[in-house]
Amino acid sequence: MKIFLISAAGWRDYPRERRGRAPWYGMVIGMIFFSMTLYPCTGLSSSLPIQIVMQNSGTQVTLLDIHFQNAKKGWAVGSSGTMLHTQDGGKSWLAIPRRTNVLLTTVTFVNENEGWILGQNGTIFHSVDGGRKWLPQYSGTNATLFGAFFLDSLTGWIVGSRGTILFTQDGGATWDDQPSETTADLFGVQFVDHRIGWVVGALGLILATSDGGKHWSPQATNSPATFFDITFNDKTSGWAVGTQGTIFQTLDGGKRWVDHTRPCGSPCVKPPDLVKVTFLDGINGWIIGERGILLQTADGGFTWSESNAASHASLYGLSFSDRSHGWAVGEQGTILSFQNPSTQKHSPPSP
Repeated sequence: MKIFLISAAGWRDYPRERRGRAPWYGMVIGMIFFSMTLYPCTGLSSSLPIQIVMQNSGTQVTLLDIHFQNAKKGWAVGSSGTMLHTQDGGKSWLAIPRRTNVLLTTVTFVNENEGWILGQNGTIFHSVDGGRKWLPQYSGTNATLFGAFFLDSLTGWIVGSRGTILFTQDGGATWDDQPSETTADLFGVQFVDHRIGWVVGALGLILATSDGGKHWSPQATNSPATFFDITFNDKTSGWAVGTQGTIFQTLDGGKRWVDHTRPCGSPCVKPPDLVKVTFLDGINGWIIGERGILLQTADGGFTWSESNAASHASLYGLSFSDRSHGWAVGEQGTILSFQNPSTQKHSPPSP
């Protein structure tokens, strides 16, 4: 086990490559290339050290997502049907017998018992007993499924390749198509209630709905970037991240998205992609991306602090059990756990 204490540090530069190509294409055939950059509004901030622990996953395969049901129980999924489970906060990880050999992209739980795993070829697995048993659900599609959001054990949405949006009102016993009116690959989905939600994807695409997904409408970004993730804490304030350091923010539910991507500079070099973004409340947020980079804000995104890389492996999945303790997964079986003393000290207790 390796433990790192890290604080704010400078940014690295990387060679330029084409903006806007979704990295999931490469992962599906064996490789993903990600990169990312800094939120440029006010630059880096100083913060108390973040403790990062490299956990032993017991595998070298690429892990694409992670979810912790509580501080002890967690799941990670990845290539070749890999499923890992921990019951001790990640001190030890157990490989679960494979149910499939396809790429698994997403794992999510709505409570300690009920969860879903998604992947290639329309793969959906469902558990109602905390993961003791995973049973297949019929998706009705062969699309690669990239993202999911569940409001409760009955109501959820899944997004995937070729504009796929699926919806369930019965916990996945049946999945219905929703018309996205696009063929772009969709990677992230977020709802704040049963009616209001957003989807992000390739070619600068952000879609919004106000009727639970019966109708989806594009929101203007004027960006060629591929968006990989989106997060909202309420109906107005949201963030989206994507290729070549793309960071967009809205304060009005997406009527206006503001580009906060860091300028390329001179000479121009390729900013790395941003892969996942999450806000635990109105002020504490996190972003992960290529080469083990981790960004954290404690002031609602006004400033971001960056860690030195505890691992140079790209990070693709992010999960928190509370406002101070999180995990990230990525290339070469990488699993990182981290805790932020500043969050523990200054944040109010979780509701």
